Formats: sequence, C-alpha cells, structure tokens
Amino acid sequence: MDNLNLFEVKIEEDLQGTRLDVVLSLVLEEASRSYLQKLIEAGKVQINGVPCASKKWKVKKGDEILLEIPEPEALDVMPEDIPLTIVYEDEDLLVVNKPKGMVVHPGAGNTSGTLVNAILFHCDHLSSINGVIRPGIVHRIDKDTSGLLMVAKNDIAHRSLAEQLANHSITRAYRAIVYHNFTEDEGTVNAPIGRDPKNRLKMAVTKQNGREAVTHYKVLERFGNFTYVEARLETGRTHQIRVHMAYIKHPLLGDAVYGPHKQVLGAETQMLHAKVLGFKHPRTNEYMEFDSDLPEEFQKILNKLGGTYHE
Repeated sequence: MDNLNLFEVKIEEDLQGTRLDVVLSLVLEEASRSYLQKLIEAGKVQINGVPCASKKWKVKKGDEILLEIPEPEALDVMPEDIPLTIVYEDEDLLVVNKPKGMVVHPGAGNTSGTLVNAILFHCDHLSSINGVIRPGIVHRIDKDTSGLLMVAKNDIAHRSLAEQLANHSITRAYRAIVYHNFTEDEGTVNAPIGRDPKNRLKMAVTKQNGREAVTHYKVLERFGNFTYVEARLETGRTHQIRVHMAYIKHPLLGDAVYGPHKQVLGAETQMLHAKVLGFKHPRTNEYMEFDSDLPEEFQKILNKLGGTYHE
C-alpha cells in the first residue's frame, strides 16, 4: 500500500485464537498495549474488510487485518527519574545497559518510561541530531532486547559514532538462544532485510525493498533442540539478528513474531542480549570496548538447558 500509516497482517496458524490486541502488540512492538486497544476502540482496525472495535476478538487463520496508525502528534519529551545502569560516562558520551522491556525512545503510545526520558533526567545536554524525540540516540535495540547502547552528549560525538556505524567499524556482539542444532560451528548470513511485503508490521529477508544486512554467528554451546550462539552485527537493520536467525531456520527462543508463538522454558520474549560494544572514542580516537553480564532471566534459561559455557 502507498499509505505508510496503513499496515496489513495476515494471520497464520500459530496465532489462531489469539486476542486481537495481543496480535497487534506482537507485531507492533514499540506501541503500548493500551494505545493499540484505543486504536481498536476508535475503529482503526478492520478484519477481512469489516471494522472491529473489540480488543478481545479472537482471530482465525487466514484473517486479514488492516491497521491504521494516526499521524503522530508532536511530543513534549520530559525527563523522568528512572534508574539507569551506566557502564561508562564522560563529557562526550554514555554507555548504558538497557533492561529488557524498556523502549529506547518515545513513539506511538509510549511517551514516557523510555530510555530517552531516563537519560534526559540524568544529563543536562545531549546531541540534537535526531531531534527532540531521540536526543543522543545513535543506534537502538528492540524493546525486549537487553544490553549495551551508546548515547552521544554532543553533535560532534554523535557524528563520529554514526560514521563508525556506517563504516561497520563498531563492535556489536550479541548473545542469543536459538532453536535447533547447527551442523557448522560458525557462519555468516548475508541477506537483505526490508519491510515484509506480506506483513508490513514485520521485517523480512527480501529483495523487493531490502537493504544490505550481514550477521556473523558462532556456536558457543549446543543443547540438542536449542543452541547458545554469539551473533556479531556488520550492519544494523531493524530486527536484523531475529530476522536472519529465523531465515536460516534457527529463530530465537521466545520470539513470537519470527519464531514459534508458544512459550517454552519460561521465555516470554526473545532471548537476545547486546553483550559487547566497542568503538573509537570520538575525541581521543582510542578504541574502547565494554562488556555486560547476561540478564538474570537469560542466565536462568541457560541453567535450565544445562549450560556450562563461561564467558
């Protein structure tokens, strides 16, 4: 569709019987459930061409859902006293360890409680390159992905870090638990990622509108039906690791959007953690690298699987 505010979803078998608001929250992760419920109640959702105002409606396989997202309103982003785990800080930048469940910046239905709200309370100045909604944000990770992010305090630092991202010189190593065993110990997925032509709320490997995307992976430990892997980003497309792992038939444990909808091993969301972040300091040009511990939930699932790998 030409209208960028219209999104189509076709229901597959694994979502059969799921509430409408739950389905929309799975595929539009940055929006809050309450915001999506308001859109449903306001008649912004159609099922098979018929408006549906019930958030509790149970979808069926083959249903075609059309969601209209209203034009965004101007947001006044306010500082909020939210605890931050700061790994490093100086006059130019911050490195923070974002918890699972926190949105990076304000967006549809999420005007507060984001990482940006927390950083604005902590810092009296941030770079202005990305505007009032995303001040200081050089790159982002998904709401339900935990781990390290760099934040620029001034425009000079922002430009330097953004240039390093564009040149693929920043180290970004993730830890993930994925389905199935691998025949190889390591490999590379080089496949373009863009908006899924069949479901515009998702990303997909596609040549139609895809941009270059390269992910390097390495097996850390095998558990038969699951594997603990390291994934290193060469590029940084939306949902890149999640899409690439699903593309090679190893979707992330807990990822109901790109993998099995059924929860197993207690994983409510994707088991993905941004563990290592390295870059050249924008002022000194010195290479700096930071490491973060796995979240408690992630470690518990590794323990359930009998994991013995030591970082």
